[in-house]
Amino acid sequence: MTALPQTAATRPVRVTDLHRMKAERQRIVMTTCYDTLFAKLLDECGVDLLLVGDSVAEVLNGAGSTLAATLNQMIYHATAVCRGVRRALVVCDLPFLSYHVSVPSAIANAGRVMQETGCAAVKLEGGRERVETIRCLVEAGIPVMGHLGLTPQSIHVFGGHRVQGRDEAAARRLEADAQWLQKAGAFALVLELVPAPLATRIAKQLEIPVIGIGAGPGCDGQVLVLHDLLGLTESFQARFVKRYATLSNEVRSAVRQYAAEVRDGSFPAAEHSFSE
Repeated sequence: MTALPQTAATRPVRVTDLHRMKAERQRIVMTTCYDTLFAKLLDECGVDLLLVGDSVAEVLNGAGSTLAATLNQMIYHATAVCRGVRRALVVCDLPFLSYHVSVPSAIANAGRVMQETGCAAVKLEGGRERVETIRCLVEAGIPVMGHLGLTPQSIHVFGGHRVQGRDEAAARRLEADAQWLQKAGAFALVLELVPAPLATRIAKQLEIPVIGIGAGPGCDGQVLVLHDLLGLTESFQARFVKRYATLSNEVRSAVRQYAAEVRDGSFPAAEHSFSE
């Protein structure tokens, strides 16, 4: 049987495609994803990148920060996401302490993620202090996405979720760190909670794509936590999040109706039952 020809809409997204998209000024769409069901839906909608974020510890497991995510958890969720995609490029976060101890352990842990999940790349946090790790991972054949600005694994250092790079010295450091990550071989960069003018400047300075979250419209793409944009997480409110639905209300309505029908005996009805 002859395979159907792939179109731009169905062809798998590769790391090299992101550089082309930036050059052609095509905005890059990225969301978090933690399971097969949502992976299939997001993939069908044409989302370019799915980030299996260590935010899973907060969003699905109720932890107070991303620090609770473990390597085994990330591998489990990334494997599930990869099962649901045909087009999107899947990136998996390396969790806290999986790349901090030594370069050899970082290579071993990232390699395990790539080998066991089928994802296309990993993401790690930090600036110039991660240059050697990124360089060695890339040399080992592991594509790396960087992450600057508010880096959630360092939330206790920052003292909370605060915008980064507001003063001149901090802005210069972020710009320099971005250059360091590009030189080390990172194929893309996430900028989180950074003033929009600074993020725009960094995006223009770099050849690699810059994907923003709370970093304004001047980035090459945007990422949001899926459960935030769908309106499933009600306890988290942030200025940079736009809710495109209020699915928490839909869930409550559906479950309350189900519970009422079970209690009054109207479910299951004849059409939901077998006669023989």
